[in-house]
Amino acid sequence: MGCCRPGSEQALKQVIKGEGGPHREIAAADGLTLHIVTSGDGPPVIMLHGFTGSADTWKHLRQKLDGTYRVIAIDQPGHGRSSAPADPQRYRLGRFATDLCNVLDSLEIERTVVLGYSMGGRAALRFALDHPDRLAGLVLESTSPGIPDSRQRSERRAADAALADGIERDGIERFVKRWEALTLWDSQRALPDLGNLLRLQRLSNTPHGLANSLRGAGTAEAESVLAAAAGIKAPTLLIAGGLDSKYVELGRQLAKSIPHSRLEIVPNAGHAVHLERAHGYAHAITTFLSTIPSAEGRWT
Repeated sequence: MGCCRPGSEQALKQVIKGEGGPHREIAAADGLTLHIVTSGDGPPVIMLHGFTGSADTWKHLRQKLDGTYRVIAIDQPGHGRSSAPADPQRYRLGRFATDLCNVLDSLEIERTVVLGYSMGGRAALRFALDHPDRLAGLVLESTSPGIPDSRQRSERRAADAALADGIERDGIERFVKRWEALTLWDSQRALPDLGNLLRLQRLSNTPHGLANSLRGAGTAEAESVLAAAAGIKAPTLLIAGGLDSKYVELGRQLAKSIPHSRLEIVPNAGHAVHLERAHGYAHAITTFLSTIPSAEGRWT
């Protein structure tokens, strides 16, 4: 089963701490430790957060799903309680896709639905392309397939590098203050409780973890996979907030490329649909999951 064989030299060190509880740590290759939160029982669903987030961002959705599904929320490298390697290359999405494959092996999961938001959506997309045999379904929320124009990609890479340097130079508090002022989050201004929750999540990260995540897993760190996405065979749900025009268009592009996909545009929501319109989002996810065949706690 899977992309590694237990006991092989190439396999990750599949050491799970805290067995039996919802919080676990999986020791991966090259000193990386991934923190995961598990709950529920049934066909598995992996959840991947966005940049500056953590597994905690999925608390509401986990509570809606874990009566029917086995939910695994993961802190991505450099975020939350996962470790933050010194080498930016360790954050690359191809490496993380292999890590996810081995997380599945550690948890004795053959195939899973993967749900990703923003940066987590790009990670989910990479996993879908690299390990299609492990994928039962795909949910991409506010996800970019990458930047096709080489000059625009170079400009974005330079901007991300400058931002990463600034995070390390100025510290996490000054970065979060600037990050929260971005127009990307305008739709959240009327939701102060949400803003306070997100601020606490963002401040829980480390400067070098976020900086290296940008350097290794930023939007410009790989070529566009829009054309390659045509090879995805798993059922796919694309979600974008109606107020987030850039990602509505990117969602439409992905919907045209991925054969068995549909795009759901959620009215009166911005970039973080799962937080801004949590109940409607959960309904869309449960409806989609119900269309994927399963039996005896696994996807068929």
